[in-house]
Amino acid sequence: MPENSSKKPARSAARKPAPAAAASAAPADGPADPPAGWTPTPEAKATATRLRWIAVVLWVVAIAAEAVGIFWLLRQRQVTGGDGQYVRNPDTGLLEQQGATTTFPQWAFITLLVLFVVIAALSITGSFLWKKANRLDPARRSDTVRFFVQNQLGAIIAIIAFVPLIILVFLNKDMDKGQKTIAGIVGIALAALAVVLGIDFTPPSVEQYTADQSTVIQLLGKDQVVWVDGGTVYHVCEEVPAIQTGSDKRTGTTAQAVEAGKTRLTLEFASELRKCGLPVPENSPAIADALRAIRDGKTGTTLPAPVWADGTQAPISVPDASSSGSTPAPTTTP
Repeated sequence: MPENSSKKPARSAARKPAPAAAASAAPADGPADPPAGWTPTPEAKATATRLRWIAVVLWVVAIAAEAVGIFWLLRQRQVTGGDGQYVRNPDTGLLEQQGATTTFPQWAFITLLVLFVVIAALSITGSFLWKKANRLDPARRSDTVRFFVQNQLGAIIAIIAFVPLIILVFLNKDMDKGQKTIAGIVGIALAALAVVLGIDFTPPSVEQYTADQSTVIQLLGKDQVVWVDGGTVYHVCEEVPAIQTGSDKRTGTTAQAVEAGKTRLTLEFASELRKCGLPVPENSPAIADALRAIRDGKTGTTLPAPVWADGTQAPISVPDASSSGSTPAPTTTP
């Protein structure tokens, strides 16, 4: 429901500021609020580190396979048509069989195609593991260079593992036109597939997870959400149709939900709050829009504080920090 400026003084009374000590404490029946800023659980951090190491090993093997193709496989040649007489090539100073021709062996050609498939499999598997690790332990979007490299490293590795080998296939003087065409098509197709699958089109960020966590605490008074094994989102309460699936319901912090593979708070939190009989902020559409913008990477987006209707007791009263950062200033609506 749109905000009505005539009701603002009443809302200010409903959201009476709490002392600074109360601002950092959850209700008596709930857990203490976590430190400001989202951080992964120790278990999620350890899992992310393990997945990244496995991905790095797979990528190293893929690049090593490329090196084998460049420095050994593409150097294979078969000499045919020679009459046994050697002549000296004046340009190189090397001996050659007069009338002989060199071709790329068929076994080497088949091995090259298999090598392309192996490199693609290693590269893609590593990318999937790396992206999974990033969802457990993301980078900060504000750290632009690290954020880009960390989230798109799978695509970068795919380019490194394929492009030099593909170029040298086309430059190989021993391969015939048919071999170059087939190997080139296979290499380019697998490289494109590995690059596309290595790109993270919706990378998570610490800012996104922090915004979701802040929203949950302001809506519920504590960092506690609900999820089930299926799906990718977590919810604000249990009595919602989305999790009436027969699966076991899990309850925990937003960090624990992320550890379980749930990467965001549902944007339908307003309808869920109504379903569970909990207070719904009047500006819930604005909050949902801000969360969506933060997830889309729009920097500088301000997450609105919930505006509660007249007479509604806010789940938690959180003061605004003062400009100096020394003493919190009460959160009020003028």
